[in-house]
Amino acid sequence: MADTLQKFMFEDATVRGELVDISETWKHVQGRRDYPKAVKTALGEMLSAAALLSANLKFNGAIIMQIYGDGPVRLLVVECDSDLNLRATAKVSEHAVISDDATLPQLVNVKGEGRFIITLDPKDKLPGQQAYQGIVPLDGDTVATVIENYMLRSEQLDTKLWLAADDNVARGLLLQKLPHEGGITISGDSDLATWDRAVMLGSTLSQEELLATDSETLMRRLFWEETIRVFEPQHPNFLCTCTREKVGSMLKMLGQAEVDSALVELGKLAVDCDFCGQHYAFDPVDCAQLFATEAAVETLIAASPLKH
Repeated sequence: MADTLQKFMFEDATVRGELVDISETWKHVQGRRDYPKAVKTALGEMLSAAALLSANLKFNGAIIMQIYGDGPVRLLVVECDSDLNLRATAKVSEHAVISDDATLPQLVNVKGEGRFIITLDPKDKLPGQQAYQGIVPLDGDTVATVIENYMLRSEQLDTKLWLAADDNVARGLLLQKLPHEGGITISGDSDLATWDRAVMLGSTLSQEELLATDSETLMRRLFWEETIRVFEPQHPNFLCTCTREKVGSMLKMLGQAEVDSALVELGKLAVDCDFCGQHYAFDPVDCAQLFATEAAVETLIAASPLKH
């Protein structure tokens, strides 16, 4: 069964919701490496959260969520574009011993130096346009609370998330109270009552129930007394955007001297994509070609009669 993201709106109130059910994509992510259970849980929850947030992007691009850590987990990163193409990876310190019930602070915020980063990266940037990036201290004991706090403080949006992941599936529920026209939230009694009621209903959901129940059943079980408008479902998918050209550009950024030095030591350069495991090998001829065009341009500039 295809992975599914279901949007819905509460009629006559500025409250929206989404349910996401990810299994096939999650299998692809886990196929890259064998993560400890607690790391797998956190990464799966981030995967669900990224899909839920990306479904409301108003531009053609990607949202990248990162948690940098100072514990046994150095990095959790998930990327999701506006077509709900997902990829994710985690960097775990070598020889780290991580208990199955390790909390998010124990994984990534041991010394209080953890950071949560959201990047909005447009696909077709205008000249001079940069990706938007928000960086905040890690505020929360779970992935859900970290994101809720970020959305409230940085985006001024009341957001509630319920997330869960195990070996087989990553699921999530998002509720959000929308601003009125002009971006100013002036909630009437009806909006506040609907929001409070929706959050109360969502709060009855346990992680075990979320993991064991499909989205259609959950919506019916939680909101059967509400008047809800349901939209056409969307389907998240695994897709890695790595290419040989991108890896080559990364090597060029290191500079020819460093690349040549590495070639002397190793004979050839090998790079494996952290997201999908794709292997890229560059021998001395490949590396020479990376810098050949750049050297030719420099030669032409040096020989130009216009050069002062």
